[in-house]
Amino acid sequence: MNTAPRLHVEAIDLFERDVRLRMPFRFGVVTLTQAPQVFARVSIRLADGRSGTGMAAELLAPKWFDKNPALSNEDNFDQLRMALMAARDLYLGGSPATAFGQFAAHHRPQIGRCGALGLNPLVASYGPALIDRAVLDGLCRALGLPFHAVIRGNLAGIGAGDLVPDLERFDIAAFLQNLQPATHIDARHTVGLVDPITRAEQTQRVDDGLPETLEEVVAAYGQRWFKLKVGGKVAADVDRLARIAAVLDRIPGGYRSTLDGNEQYDSVEGVLDLWQAMADEPRLAQLCRSVVFIEQPIKRQAALAQPVAALAAFKPVIIDESDDGLDAFVRARAMGYRGVSSKTCKGLYKSILNRARCLSWNRGDGLADPLDGGAAAAAPDAPVPYLMSAEDLTIQAGLALQQDLALVSLLGITHVERNGHHYVNGMAGLPAAEQQAFLAAHGDLYEFSHGAVRVRIDGGRLALGSLSGPGYASGAAPLWESMRPMPEPAAPRPLPVVT
Repeated sequence: MNTAPRLHVEAIDLFERDVRLRMPFRFGVVTLTQAPQVFARVSIRLADGRSGTGMAAELLAPKWFDKNPALSNEDNFDQLRMALMAARDLYLGGSPATAFGQFAAHHRPQIGRCGALGLNPLVASYGPALIDRAVLDGLCRALGLPFHAVIRGNLAGIGAGDLVPDLERFDIAAFLQNLQPATHIDARHTVGLVDPITRAEQTQRVDDGLPETLEEVVAAYGQRWFKLKVGGKVAADVDRLARIAAVLDRIPGGYRSTLDGNEQYDSVEGVLDLWQAMADEPRLAQLCRSVVFIEQPIKRQAALAQPVAALAAFKPVIIDESDDGLDAFVRARAMGYRGVSSKTCKGLYKSILNRARCLSWNRGDGLADPLDGGAAAAAPDAPVPYLMSAEDLTIQAGLALQQDLALVSLLGITHVERNGHHYVNGMAGLPAAEQQAFLAAHGDLYEFSHGAVRVRIDGGRLALGSLSGPGYASGAAPLWESMRPMPEPAAPRPLPVVT
């Protein structure tokens, strides 16, 4: 077995560029029209002198990490910048360690430093989430190996330790070794709260040649997986879902869906009211059957303080925004939740460890897990296996998209929420040379159409073969000179506490 090399983080540079949406995206309490995307460039050096420069990117998304209504979008951007600066200082001041060891050494200090600035743990995790991916990319490049080989060989040094003591007896090395990179993954289309369903209900069109309505998305991309947002008002949600179902029910061969509550409910009883109303509506019969899980319906302040067994009796319930710490999934399990989301903005190591938990718990309960060879037949009254979903935060084409796809597909997840390609006009805002570099390196994942390089979705699927080259899933690099240095964040201001 190869030993995970120790590395020193020598430099961390942070940059930004603006992203403008072609269509507004309404989720939870925000309608997103523009936001910066942040990039990390990290230089690492191994003990034997080999070095590598790694890269990563992530959107500075407002009103997801901290939904305090007193905060403006700019306040949210600055919160995430503060988390990045805190993490940068810790990683640059740290001692040599494995790639995972860097994360483990700085996890608690990062939470503490950010807490002193009034930043919640979800915000705090954003900094290491970006830097860890760039560090791992640098390690892959120093070793001349692809991401999947580094993870499967545990050359990142991933372990339980005192951060995740519940996995102390679980064979993480064997779990990693058994992971297999996939060649394709299904793209699960997000239907936002203000997205047009049919052309008839549009009062204004973008008219850029790309799909705008749900009808047009289905026709253009052939997708069979959908993520449906609900807004917390039962009558309005049922009416909108019925209009969605009128489109989806026409798909030959059927479809599957997930329901996203985005913390719009105060209690499980409110979500049960929605589900009962959906079940009572004949127009939603097929849609109800299609739902495979319900994602984070209850506000994070209450989500893990009340059992969700009554709702989980109908459909598995998973956490997303409540996944604010390395023990959150453990606490959620005790309340009846059956799954957790993977999101690159929450950290790749958290995703890996939570996927290991799913496998460990499923084996312990005698439940089938896809990583053990597929879904075996289960007794009618058997519990639903623990699951990990793959969710999106308006991930952009390029580094962010590719690294997320490489991670979730390696973890055995077969469908992933994708919405960045729908709300943003591909790479249209990037320099032509950068667009062509990514197209040349990843011609299976991208195409040139409607004047720009963009994600290629064929038959509802994304091709992943080109992500298996040396490095963390990218054979091209952004043009750093086209970006601006990440600005210094404004000092946090006192705010009222949200209850």
